[in-house]
Amino acid sequence: MMSHREDRFAQVTPFKIAVSDAQLEDLARRLRDARWPNATLGADWDDGTEPGFLRRLTDYWRTQFDWRAQEARLNELPQFIAEVGGTDIHFVHRRGAGPDAFPLILTHGWPGSFAEMEQIIPLLTDPGAHGADPADAFDLVVPSLPGYGFSARPSRPGVGPHHVAGLWAELMAGLGYHRFGAQGGDWGASVSTWLAFRFPDQVAGLHLNFIPGSFLPPLGEGQPPLSPEELVFRARAAAWADAEGAYAHIQGTKPQTLAFALADSPVGLASWIAEKFRAWSDCGGDVERAFTLDQLLTDISIYWFTNTIGSSMRLYKESRRRPVHFAAGERVLPPLGLALFPQELPMPPRSWVERVFDVTRWTPMPRGGHFAAMEAPVLLAQEIRAFFRPLRRP
Repeated sequence: MMSHREDRFAQVTPFKIAVSDAQLEDLARRLRDARWPNATLGADWDDGTEPGFLRRLTDYWRTQFDWRAQEARLNELPQFIAEVGGTDIHFVHRRGAGPDAFPLILTHGWPGSFAEMEQIIPLLTDPGAHGADPADAFDLVVPSLPGYGFSARPSRPGVGPHHVAGLWAELMAGLGYHRFGAQGGDWGASVSTWLAFRFPDQVAGLHLNFIPGSFLPPLGEGQPPLSPEELVFRARAAAWADAEGAYAHIQGTKPQTLAFALADSPVGLASWIAEKFRAWSDCGGDVERAFTLDQLLTDISIYWFTNTIGSSMRLYKESRRRPVHFAAGERVLPPLGLALFPQELPMPPRSWVERVFDVTRWTPMPRGGHFAAMEAPVLLAQEIRAFFRPLRRP
Protein backbone atom coordinates (compact mmCIF):
# COMPACT_ATOMS: atom_id res chain seq x y z
CA MET A 1 0.00 0.00 0.00
CA MET A 2 0.93 3.67 -0.35
CA SER A 3 -0.02 4.45 3.23
CA HIS A 4 3.39 5.11 4.77
CA ARG A 5 5.48 6.70 2.05
CA GLU A 6 7.36 9.86 2.76
CA ASP A 7 5.65 13.18 2.11
CA ARG A 8 6.91 14.54 -1.23
CA PHE A 9 6.22 18.23 -0.96
CA ALA A 10 9.13 20.60 -0.75
CA GLN A 11 7.74 21.61 2.62
CA VAL A 12 4.94 20.30 4.81
CA THR A 13 4.71 22.48 7.90
CA PRO A 14 3.06 21.29 11.12
CA PHE A 15 0.25 23.65 12.07
CA LYS A 16 -1.44 24.62 15.31
CA ILE A 17 -4.42 26.95 15.64
CA ALA A 18 -3.40 30.02 17.65
CA VAL A 19 -6.05 32.73 17.88
CA SER A 20 -4.65 35.80 19.60
CA ASP A 21 -5.98 37.33 22.80
CA ALA A 22 -6.61 40.52 20.82
CA GLN A 23 -8.96 38.61 18.49
CA LEU A 24 -10.84 37.19 21.44
CA GLU A 25 -11.17 40.63 23.00
CA ASP A 26 -12.36 42.13 19.72
CA LEU A 27 -15.03 39.43 19.38
CA ALA A 28 -16.24 39.98 22.95
CA ARG A 29 -16.52 43.73 22.32
CA ARG A 30 -18.45 43.27 19.09
CA LEU A 31 -20.86 40.84 20.74
CA ARG A 32 -21.37 43.17 23.69
CA ASP A 33 -21.97 46.23 21.49
CA ALA A 34 -24.06 44.53 18.79
CA ARG A 35 -26.94 46.52 17.35
CA TRP A 36 -30.03 44.36 16.93
CA PRO A 37 -32.74 44.87 14.30
CA ASN A 38 -36.33 45.55 15.21
CA ALA A 39 -37.73 42.04 14.87
CA THR A 40 -41.22 41.57 13.55
CA LEU A 41 -43.66 40.84 16.36
CA GLY A 42 -44.06 37.08 16.66
CA ALA A 43 -41.15 36.42 14.29
CA ASP A 44 -40.20 32.76 14.08
CA TRP A 45 -37.99 30.56 11.92
CA ASP A 46 -40.27 31.08 8.92
CA ASP A 47 -38.79 34.57 8.61
CA GLY A 48 -35.20 33.35 9.01
CA THR A 49 -33.20 33.01 12.21
CA GLU A 50 -35.50 33.22 15.23
CA PRO A 51 -34.49 36.25 17.35
CA GLY A 52 -34.82 34.54 20.73
CA PHE A 53 -32.54 31.69 19.71
CA LEU A 54 -29.95 34.04 18.23
CA ARG A 55 -29.84 36.16 21.39
CA ARG A 56 -29.33 33.03 23.47
CA LEU A 57 -26.65 31.71 21.11
CA THR A 58 -24.69 34.96 21.04
CA ASP A 59 -25.05 35.48 24.81
CA TYR A 60 -23.57 32.02 25.26
CA TRP A 61 -20.81 32.90 22.78
CA ARG A 62 -19.93 36.01 24.80
CA THR A 63 -20.25 34.69 28.37
CA GLN A 64 -19.78 30.89 28.40
CA PHE A 65 -18.22 29.59 25.19
CA ASP A 66 -14.59 28.63 25.79
CA TRP A 67 -12.70 29.04 22.52
CA ARG A 68 -9.42 28.11 24.15
CA ALA A 69 -10.86 24.69 25.09
CA GLN A 70 -12.09 24.11 21.54
CA GLU A 71 -8.77 25.29 20.13
CA ALA A 72 -6.82 22.90 22.37
CA ARG A 73 -9.03 19.98 21.41
CA LEU A 74 -8.76 20.68 17.67
CA ASN A 75 -5.00 21.03 18.06
CA GLU A 76 -4.87 17.39 19.16
CA LEU A 77 -5.50 16.58 15.48
CA PRO A 78 -2.31 16.32 13.37
CA GLN A 79 -2.61 19.45 11.22
CA PHE A 80 -0.32 20.70 8.47
CA ILE A 81 0.10 23.37 5.80
CA ALA A 82 1.45 22.53 2.35
CA GLU A 83 1.75 24.66 -0.76
CA VAL A 84 -0.40 22.97 -3.40
CA GLY A 85 -0.71 24.51 -6.85
CA GLY A 86 0.54 27.82 -5.48
CA THR A 87 -2.00 27.85 -2.62
CA ASP A 88 -1.30 27.13 1.04
CA ILE A 89 -3.67 24.31 1.98
CA HIS A 90 -4.45 23.41 5.58
CA PHE A 91 -5.20 19.76 6.25
CA VAL A 92 -5.46 17.08 8.88
CA HIS A 93 -3.41 13.97 8.10
CA ARG A 94 -3.95 11.07 10.46
CA ARG A 95 -2.38 7.70 9.70
CA GLY A 96 -4.55 4.63 10.14
CA ALA A 97 -3.85 2.01 12.80
CA GLY A 98 -2.31 -1.09 11.26
CA PRO A 99 -0.12 -1.82 8.24
CA ASP A 100 -2.74 -1.78 5.46
CA ALA A 101 -4.61 1.48 6.00
CA PHE A 102 -6.25 2.70 2.79
CA PRO A 103 -5.83 6.38 1.79
CA LEU A 104 -9.02 8.46 1.82
CA ILE A 105 -9.50 12.19 1.27
CA LEU A 106 -12.54 13.57 3.08
CA THR A 107 -13.87 16.99 2.03
CA HIS A 108 -16.22 19.30 3.94
CA GLY A 109 -18.68 21.87 2.58
CA TRP A 110 -20.37 25.16 3.45
CA PRO A 111 -21.14 26.39 6.08
CA GLY A 112 -18.95 23.72 7.57
CA SER A 113 -15.22 23.34 8.04
CA PHE A 114 -12.63 20.66 8.65
CA ALA A 115 -14.00 20.54 12.21
CA GLU A 116 -17.11 18.81 10.80
CA MET A 117 -14.99 15.67 10.55
CA GLU A 118 -13.65 15.67 14.11
CA GLN A 119 -15.89 12.85 15.36
CA ILE A 120 -15.56 10.62 12.32
CA ILE A 121 -11.76 10.79 12.06
CA PRO A 122 -11.04 8.26 14.85
CA LEU A 123 -13.83 5.96 13.61
CA LEU A 124 -12.14 5.73 10.22
CA THR A 125 -8.48 5.74 11.23
CA ASP A 126 -8.77 3.32 14.16
CA PRO A 127 -11.92 1.25 13.68
CA GLY A 128 -10.59 -1.52 15.91
CA ALA A 129 -10.71 0.83 18.89
CA HIS A 130 -14.40 1.50 18.18
CA GLY A 131 -15.79 -2.00 17.83
CA ALA A 132 -15.16 -2.41 14.08
CA ASP A 133 -12.72 -4.43 11.99
CA PRO A 134 -9.14 -3.09 12.21
CA ALA A 135 -8.67 -4.14 8.57
CA ASP A 136 -11.01 -1.30 7.58
CA ALA A 137 -8.60 1.44 8.76
CA PHE A 138 -7.94 4.48 6.58
CA ASP A 139 -5.08 6.91 6.24
CA LEU A 140 -7.20 10.04 6.39
CA VAL A 141 -6.53 13.40 4.73
CA VAL A 142 -9.03 16.13 5.65
CA PRO A 143 -8.21 19.40 3.87
CA SER A 144 -9.79 22.81 4.35
CA LEU A 145 -11.14 24.10 1.05
CA PRO A 146 -9.28 27.12 -0.39
CA GLY A 147 -10.71 30.23 1.23
CA TYR A 148 -12.08 28.26 4.18
CA GLY A 149 -10.67 28.20 7.68
CA PHE A 150 -6.90 27.99 7.75
CA SER A 151 -6.32 27.44 4.03
CA ALA A 152 -5.24 30.49 2.05
CA ARG A 153 -7.80 32.55 0.18
CA PRO A 154 -7.62 32.20 -3.61
CA SER A 155 -5.64 35.04 -5.16
CA ARG A 156 -7.43 34.88 -8.51
CA PRO A 157 -10.80 33.89 -9.97
CA GLY A 158 -11.40 30.37 -11.19
CA VAL A 159 -10.89 28.40 -7.97
CA GLY A 160 -14.09 26.39 -8.07
CA PRO A 161 -14.74 22.70 -7.34
CA HIS A 162 -13.28 21.58 -10.68
CA HIS A 163 -10.00 23.39 -9.91
CA VAL A 164 -9.94 22.22 -6.29
CA ALA A 165 -10.15 18.62 -7.51
CA GLY A 166 -6.81 19.17 -9.24
CA LEU A 167 -5.33 20.55 -6.03
CA TRP A 168 -6.54 17.50 -4.11
CA ALA A 169 -4.96 15.14 -6.66
CA GLU A 170 -1.69 17.02 -6.25
CA LEU A 171 -2.02 16.99 -2.46
CA MET A 172 -2.56 13.23 -2.34
CA ALA A 173 0.32 12.56 -4.74
CA GLY A 174 2.55 14.82 -2.66
CA LEU A 175 1.68 12.76 0.41
CA GLY A 176 2.66 9.60 -1.44
CA TYR A 177 -0.84 8.36 -2.24
CA HIS A 178 -1.29 7.41 -5.89
CA ARG A 179 -4.42 5.31 -5.42
CA PHE A 180 -7.00 6.48 -2.92
CA GLY A 181 -10.69 6.98 -2.16
CA ALA A 182 -12.66 10.22 -2.06
CA GLN A 183 -15.64 11.09 0.12
CA GLY A 184 -17.70 14.20 0.72
CA GLY A 185 -20.99 16.00 1.08
CA ASP A 186 -22.08 19.51 0.06
CA TRP A 187 -19.09 21.15 -1.71
CA GLY A 188 -17.11 18.08 -0.76
CA ALA A 189 -19.42 16.10 -3.05
CA SER A 190 -18.75 18.45 -5.97
CA VAL A 191 -15.00 18.42 -5.46
CA SER A 192 -14.93 14.64 -4.97
CA THR A 193 -17.06 14.10 -8.10
CA TRP A 194 -14.67 16.16 -10.22
CA LEU A 195 -11.74 14.39 -8.58
CA ALA A 196 -13.12 10.99 -9.61
CA PHE A 197 -14.03 12.23 -13.11
CA ARG A 198 -10.70 13.91 -13.82
CA PHE A 199 -8.39 11.36 -12.18
CA PRO A 200 -10.01 7.91 -12.52
CA ASP A 201 -6.65 6.15 -12.45
CA GLN A 202 -5.95 7.53 -8.97
CA VAL A 203 -9.44 7.43 -7.43
CA ALA A 204 -10.34 3.85 -6.52
CA GLY A 205 -13.85 4.73 -5.43
CA LEU A 206 -16.13 7.66 -4.71
CA HIS A 207 -18.46 7.80 -1.71
CA LEU A 208 -20.92 10.65 -1.27
CA ASN A 209 -23.65 11.60 1.17
CA PHE A 210 -24.99 14.27 -1.19
CA ILE A 211 -25.40 14.60 -4.94
CA PRO A 212 -24.19 18.09 -5.93
CA GLY A 213 -27.06 20.51 -6.43
CA SER A 214 -25.62 21.58 -9.78
CA PHE A 215 -25.28 18.00 -11.02
CA LEU A 216 -26.88 17.58 -14.42
CA PRO A 217 -26.51 14.46 -16.56
CA PRO A 218 -26.77 14.57 -20.34
CA LEU A 219 -30.41 15.01 -21.36
CA GLY A 220 -32.36 15.43 -24.58
CA GLU A 221 -31.80 13.85 -27.95
CA GLY A 222 -30.23 10.42 -27.78
CA GLN A 223 -30.77 10.13 -24.02
CA PRO A 224 -33.46 8.16 -22.15
CA PRO A 225 -36.58 10.25 -21.49
CA LEU A 226 -37.17 11.47 -17.95
CA SER A 227 -38.94 8.91 -15.80
CA PRO A 228 -41.92 9.89 -13.60
CA GLU A 229 -39.58 9.65 -10.59
CA GLU A 230 -37.06 11.97 -12.21
CA LEU A 231 -39.78 14.49 -13.09
CA VAL A 232 -40.97 14.50 -9.49
CA PHE A 233 -37.41 15.05 -8.28
CA ARG A 234 -36.85 18.01 -10.60
CA ALA A 235 -40.09 19.62 -9.45
CA ARG A 236 -39.22 19.03 -5.80
CA ALA A 237 -35.73 20.48 -6.26
CA ALA A 238 -37.15 23.56 -8.00
CA ALA A 239 -39.68 24.08 -5.20
CA TRP A 240 -36.91 23.77 -2.59
CA ALA A 241 -34.74 26.29 -4.44
CA ASP A 242 -37.63 28.73 -4.54
CA ALA A 243 -38.38 28.40 -0.83
CA GLU A 244 -34.89 27.89 0.60
CA GLY A 245 -32.35 28.85 -2.03
CA ALA A 246 -32.01 32.62 -1.60
CA TYR A 247 -28.68 32.15 0.20
CA ALA A 248 -27.23 30.23 -2.77
CA HIS A 249 -28.46 32.78 -5.28
CA ILE A 250 -26.86 35.75 -3.54
CA GLN A 251 -23.67 33.81 -2.76
CA GLY A 252 -23.51 32.68 -6.36
CA THR A 253 -24.12 36.13 -7.86
CA LYS A 254 -23.11 38.92 -5.43
CA PRO A 255 -21.05 37.29 -2.66
CA GLN A 256 -18.94 40.39 -2.06
CA THR A 257 -21.93 42.53 -1.12
CA LEU A 258 -22.96 40.10 1.59
CA ALA A 259 -19.37 39.59 2.74
CA PHE A 260 -19.06 43.20 3.95
CA ALA A 261 -21.88 42.68 6.45
CA LEU A 262 -20.99 39.19 7.66
CA ALA A 263 -17.27 39.92 8.02
CA ASP A 264 -18.06 42.91 10.25
CA SER A 265 -20.75 41.45 12.53
CA PRO A 266 -20.34 38.24 14.53
CA VAL A 267 -24.07 38.32 15.29
CA GLY A 268 -24.84 38.50 11.58
CA LEU A 269 -22.39 35.70 10.86
CA ALA A 270 -23.92 33.50 13.56
CA SER A 271 -27.40 34.16 12.20
CA TRP A 272 -26.41 33.31 8.62
CA ILE A 273 -24.69 30.04 9.55
CA ALA A 274 -26.86 28.76 12.42
CA GLU A 275 -30.03 29.04 10.34
CA LYS A 276 -28.56 26.55 7.85
CA PHE A 277 -27.54 24.10 10.56
CA ARG A 278 -31.15 24.09 11.76
CA ALA A 279 -32.79 23.98 8.33
CA TRP A 280 -30.60 21.22 6.89
CA SER A 281 -30.25 18.86 9.84
CA ASP A 282 -32.41 16.08 11.24
CA CYS A 283 -33.37 18.13 14.27
CA GLY A 284 -37.17 18.36 14.06
CA GLY A 285 -37.00 22.15 14.24
CA ASP A 286 -34.82 22.22 17.37
CA VAL A 287 -31.21 22.70 16.28
CA GLU A 288 -29.93 21.64 19.71
CA ARG A 289 -31.28 18.15 19.13
CA ALA A 290 -28.60 17.73 16.46
CA PHE A 291 -25.77 19.99 17.67
CA THR A 292 -24.57 21.49 20.92
CA LEU A 293 -24.07 25.24 21.15
CA ASP A 294 -20.35 24.53 21.49
CA GLN A 295 -20.34 22.64 18.17
CA LEU A 296 -22.19 25.44 16.39
CA LEU A 297 -19.97 28.13 17.82
CA THR A 298 -16.74 26.26 17.11
CA ASP A 299 -17.66 26.22 13.43
CA ILE A 300 -18.86 29.83 13.43
CA SER A 301 -15.75 30.94 15.33
CA ILE A 302 -13.46 29.38 12.72
CA TYR A 303 -15.16 31.52 10.07
CA TRP A 304 -14.93 34.58 12.32
CA PHE A 305 -11.32 34.32 13.46
CA THR A 306 -10.02 33.50 9.96
CA ASN A 307 -12.25 36.14 8.30
CA THR A 308 -13.15 33.66 5.57
CA ILE A 309 -16.90 34.03 5.20
CA GLY A 310 -16.40 36.15 2.07
CA SER A 311 -13.90 33.80 0.45
CA SER A 312 -15.99 30.77 1.38
CA MET A 313 -19.07 32.16 -0.35
CA ARG A 314 -17.00 32.82 -3.47
CA LEU A 315 -17.10 29.09 -4.20
CA TYR A 316 -20.79 29.45 -5.10
CA LYS A 317 -20.00 31.94 -7.85
CA GLU A 318 -17.13 29.85 -9.16
CA SER A 319 -19.33 26.77 -9.27
CA ARG A 320 -21.95 28.60 -11.33
CA ARG A 321 -19.24 29.28 -13.89
CA ARG A 322 -18.41 25.56 -14.11
CA PRO A 323 -21.26 23.50 -12.65
CA VAL A 324 -21.20 19.72 -12.31
CA HIS A 325 -22.68 19.14 -15.78
CA PHE A 326 -21.86 16.22 -18.04
CA ALA A 327 -22.09 15.89 -21.81
CA ALA A 328 -23.25 12.89 -23.80
CA GLY A 329 -20.81 10.02 -23.43
CA GLU A 330 -19.14 11.40 -20.29
CA ARG A 331 -19.16 9.17 -17.23
CA VAL A 332 -17.56 9.13 -13.81
CA LEU A 333 -15.64 5.85 -13.98
CA PRO A 334 -14.76 4.98 -10.37
CA PRO A 335 -17.60 3.18 -8.57
CA LEU A 336 -19.97 5.30 -6.50
CA GLY A 337 -21.47 4.57 -3.11
CA LEU A 338 -24.22 6.84 -1.82
CA ALA A 339 -25.56 7.20 1.72
CA LEU A 340 -29.03 8.80 1.62
CA PHE A 341 -29.84 10.56 4.88
CA PRO A 342 -33.56 11.23 5.34
CA GLN A 343 -33.34 14.98 6.09
CA GLU A 344 -30.84 15.74 3.32
CA LEU A 345 -31.60 18.44 0.76
CA PRO A 346 -33.56 17.14 -2.27
CA MET A 347 -31.84 14.02 -3.59
CA PRO A 348 -32.40 12.48 -7.03
CA PRO A 349 -33.61 8.95 -7.72
CA ARG A 350 -31.07 6.27 -8.53
CA SER A 351 -31.88 6.35 -12.25
CA TRP A 352 -30.87 10.04 -12.42
CA VAL A 353 -27.51 9.32 -10.78
CA GLU A 354 -26.86 6.23 -12.91
CA ARG A 355 -27.01 8.34 -16.06
CA VAL A 356 -23.40 9.33 -15.23
CA PHE A 357 -22.19 7.23 -12.28
CA ASP A 358 -21.48 3.53 -11.79
CA VAL A 359 -23.56 3.11 -8.63
CA THR A 360 -22.49 0.03 -6.65
CA ARG A 361 -23.91 0.92 -3.24
CA TRP A 362 -27.14 2.85 -2.54
CA THR A 363 -28.05 2.93 1.14
CA PRO A 364 -31.06 4.71 2.70
CA MET A 365 -29.98 5.77 6.18
CA PRO A 366 -32.22 5.63 9.26
CA ARG A 367 -31.60 9.18 10.48
CA GLY A 368 -29.48 12.25 9.84
CA GLY A 369 -29.34 15.21 7.52
CA HIS A 370 -26.95 17.37 5.53
CA PHE A 371 -24.17 17.43 8.15
CA ALA A 372 -23.85 13.66 8.29
CA ALA A 373 -20.33 13.50 9.71
CA MET A 374 -21.51 15.57 12.69
CA GLU A 375 -25.06 14.26 13.04
CA ALA A 376 -24.46 10.54 12.52
CA PRO A 377 -20.70 9.87 12.47
CA VAL A 378 -21.01 6.20 13.45
CA LEU A 379 -23.56 5.47 10.71
CA LEU A 380 -21.58 7.34 8.07
CA ALA A 381 -18.32 5.64 9.10
CA GLN A 382 -19.97 2.22 8.81
CA GLU A 383 -21.12 3.04 5.28
CA ILE A 384 -17.73 4.37 4.20
CA ARG A 385 -15.97 1.29 5.53
CA ALA A 386 -18.44 -1.06 3.83
CA PHE A 387 -18.20 0.71 0.47
CA PHE A 388 -14.42 0.77 0.30
CA ARG A 389 -13.87 -2.73 1.68
CA PRO A 390 -13.83 -4.46 -1.74
CA LEU A 391 -11.89 -1.58 -3.35
CA ARG A 392 -8.85 -1.54 -1.11
CA ARG A 393 -6.67 -3.62 -3.41
CA PRO A 394 -6.41 -3.14 -7.18
